[in-house]
Amino acid sequence: MATILAIETSCDETAVALVKNRQVLSSIVSSQIDLHSIYGGVVPELASRQHLESINFCLAEAIAKANLAWQDIDAIASTCAPGLVGALLVGSTTAKTLSLVHDKPFLGVHHLEGHIYASYLSEPDLQPPFLTLLVSGGHTSIIHVKDCGEYEMLGTTRDDAAGEAFDKVARLLKLGYPGGPIIDKLAKEGNPKAFQLPEGRISLPEGGYHPYDTSFSGLKTAVLRLTQQLESQGDIPVADVAASFQNTVAKVLTKRTIKCALDYGLTTITVGGGVAANSELRSQLTAAATAQNLQVHFPPLKFCTDNAAMIGCAASEHYDLGHVSDLMLKVRSRMPIKDVMELYS
Repeated sequence: MATILAIETSCDETAVALVKNRQVLSSIVSSQIDLHSIYGGVVPELASRQHLESINFCLAEAIAKANLAWQDIDAIASTCAPGLVGALLVGSTTAKTLSLVHDKPFLGVHHLEGHIYASYLSEPDLQPPFLTLLVSGGHTSIIHVKDCGEYEMLGTTRDDAAGEAFDKVARLLKLGYPGGPIIDKLAKEGNPKAFQLPEGRISLPEGGYHPYDTSFSGLKTAVLRLTQQLESQGDIPVADVAASFQNTVAKVLTKRTIKCALDYGLTTITVGGGVAANSELRSQLTAAATAQNLQVHFPPLKFCTDNAAMIGCAASEHYDLGHVSDLMLKVRSRMPIKDVMELYS
């Protein structure tokens, strides 16, 4: 069982963790939310500079908390794709430097694969095949997990990701950033059936609808028009709008995920990404899965958002299979998850 030191800097969290097999020895996350909130979203250049300032402190704290020496660590891993290039370079360069200095193998990890492996951290007996719903600020994907490094994308978003839609609607309602946690909290005070909002089905050229793809731009526009109408009539019932929006997103994701699992004969569903922390999605998907005799696993809340423990868990399995990366491996802003094995030599 390999012990991996993992680094995650793909966006706006500087994270370092030590993972042995599926056990987290330490996990440090330095969030940049306060830095970016005044801009209403992540500013790439600021994110990169903050990673540079935080990475050494996170490394020192993670190693101290795990109470390990360098000789106890088998390999160094970092997220290499996809993400903000400047941010990825900070983590990748740090990991490669540590790999050279301490003569350890280096592994580049796909960020989405990390989110898949987040569920492994709380489900030590989880094994493929299963279906993963990956929902975050940048991704809304339904992925058939066939084996380590073997993934098939079955559904995706045609426009806004789910987390992006939460941020944009929160901005419309003047609630602040990031939108997901704020709307989730406020929705508990509102009526989820107050307003009927579109579910954004994707039409096919030959007729009918794509069963697994999503679209949230129409939903976002519907909320915009609704708020404009309500504002012209008086005050906006913000809690009701938030609850109705959140209910619609959860309903859309649940319907598509359950249908996909049933169509492909998969009895286990895992959920990853920041939106996996959403209480309404957890409630609706759990209820729907139970009704169909399916198992659904959500990561602990601390492993839903970006973290290095999930990267270390994915790297650990690749390392045990003999996969290592070349030190000349480049970071990539985009990379389909089906190409994940290109990261290993």
